Amino acid sequence: MTIRPDYLADAKRLGITVSEAAERGLRDAIREAEAARWLEENGDAVAAANDWVEANGLPLADHRLF
Repeated sequence: MTIRPDYLADAKRLGITVSEAAERGLRDAIREAEAARWLEENGDAVAAANDWVEANGLPLADHRLF
């Protein structure tokens, strides 16, 4: 793994643990990629459900308390 030297120097100056920051960044990147993949795989179904609700309203809407 390569990290820009100026980023390493700033992290050291600020007391940031590089390995922990890298893990957080990688975790966030993985979550974003998984969410994007899920949306790509299920986008048509989500759009169809949204279209149905727009045309027909929410199921059981008459029973809502709010």
